[in-house]
Amino acid sequence: MAMKTFIKVTEIWIPDRSRTQLEFGSGLYGALDDFKAASKQQLFAYNEGLPGKAWALKHPVVLKQFEHSYFKRTAAAQAAGLTCGVAIPIFSGDFLLAVVVFLCGDDAEHAGALEVWCNSLDKQRLNIMDGYYGTLREFEKASQKISFAKGEGIPGQVWESNMPVLIDDISKVTGFVRAADAQQAGISTSIGIPIFSNTKETYVMAFLSAQATPIAKRIQIWIPDKYGEKLVCQQGYSKDDNNLATIFETITIYKGEGLLGRVWLTGMPMISGANAVGYSPELNNLSSMLAIPVISEGRLTAIVSFLF
Repeated sequence: MAMKTFIKVTEIWIPDRSRTQLEFGSGLYGALDDFKAASKQQLFAYNEGLPGKAWALKHPVVLKQFEHSYFKRTAAAQAAGLTCGVAIPIFSGDFLLAVVVFLCGDDAEHAGALEVWCNSLDKQRLNIMDGYYGTLREFEKASQKISFAKGEGIPGQVWESNMPVLIDDISKVTGFVRAADAQQAGISTSIGIPIFSNTKETYVMAFLSAQATPIAKRIQIWIPDKYGEKLVCQQGYSKDDNNLATIFETITIYKGEGLLGRVWLTGMPMISGANAVGYSPELNNLSSMLAIPVISEGRLTAIVSFLF
């Protein structure tokens, strides 16, 4: 039986030739073929729909309810059992490269959280800007009361380092601010990703994953080596094998090689089947992969990969 994941649909929307609207780039839809067909025909102008809104606001956007909102595919989403979404814009300076969209279904069997942290209220601390928590109501309440200084918690560590931060087992981390709440909610894994644009605010996108319904089966952080010649796996998590980082330490990826190498070459997020990833064949036992670049001041500093 296939493992349930918290996120049901993943999409990438890219500027069209005129760079005045967004068109479908690629997506992962599982068995939701009708919603996929409806999505592939869609276009989004600046500030239109969920992808266009993230483009205009220049930060991640959480939409907790599709009905009576600016979401353009409400009927198709309802038919597919989708109820909420998160859009993450990828910028290089002033210019949008792509928007990554995650769509979720709100039911009793799916637990996890997607959070956006920002320092717009207090330049010295990150506060929760918005989030989707599925069935984790108590964890949501706890999160709304917390803020982070630089270096505090996963959002604060991301802010301090300007790099992705992955915690593969929250229960083993001393000083994790929401440890008790996370344990009670069944959350075991978290990754925070810095989101850069030309705004003055700091934004951090956090994914918190429950063991039963993980964000992804595997997550890795890849960074260019000190010479800028190849990508190396800085850290990894696997639901089935927590020695994943050790396995990937022997693997290096050059610019343009496989999915990750193409993300490095182009600065564009990408989705692909596992056979195109470029790993050793024995590691290609998953169906698909999403790779999100982290671009700071026009330079790629990391790639976060989600394997489903």
